[in-house]
Amino acid sequence: MESKVIPSHVGFIMDGNGRWAKGKGMPRNYGHTKGANNVDLVVSKCFEKGIKVVSLYAFSTENWTRPKQEVDKILALLHKFLIKYTKKLITNQVRLVISGDLNVLPEELAVLCREKMEITKNFEGKILNIALNYGGRQEILMAVNNLLKQGKTEITEEDFMRELYTANLPDIDLIVRTSGEQRLSNFFPYQSVYAELYFTNAYWPDFNEEELQKALDWYAERNRRFGGV
Repeated sequence: MESKVIPSHVGFIMDGNGRWAKGKGMPRNYGHTKGANNVDLVVSKCFEKGIKVVSLYAFSTENWTRPKQEVDKILALLHKFLIKYTKKLITNQVRLVISGDLNVLPEELAVLCREKMEITKNFEGKILNIALNYGGRQEILMAVNNLLKQGKTEITEEDFMRELYTANLPDIDLIVRTSGEQRLSNFFPYQSVYAELYFTNAYWPDFNEEELQKALDWYAERNRRFGGV
């Protein structure tokens, strides 16, 4: 059954790839591959259900501390996904946004990100926002420092939001975190101040349309008062 109330912007903290693989007696990178393959399904189902913006936590600023082999595998999967997914972005007129500092990524990946964003920048209605080398605290500091460089002595909320990676995107309505962990892990803290938080024990590779619908049904039952009565 489809939910009557659909969030405009859903963020996914795609957690549990490594533990999913370990449970099957496989290396962690096997889990990352399966998780990457699941992205297309979940994003497509989100758009089919009327969600306008989908944000994915693909790689955080803290993920650099993982073993180099694992980091290299994740970045390679992101590179492969962007190449493979381009045709679908164009066919379905989905605008791609990359939130994060691209300057420290491998040059080929950074160039690819900027190229795909440029190709899709005029699409409206559906937006895929990938958090890549992203950290919420770092984003806030970046925005403040940019405004200081502009000579601002008093900052409005509108000024601040224009300097965020997500400028012109609506705030996040629903955050879904897989694998049973219950924390935000530096995922869009400013944009999610009124987000509903949904935690599921399902690992990301197992998060399918049924699991998505459970999250949306749960969201539809929430009473969103935004500080009112």
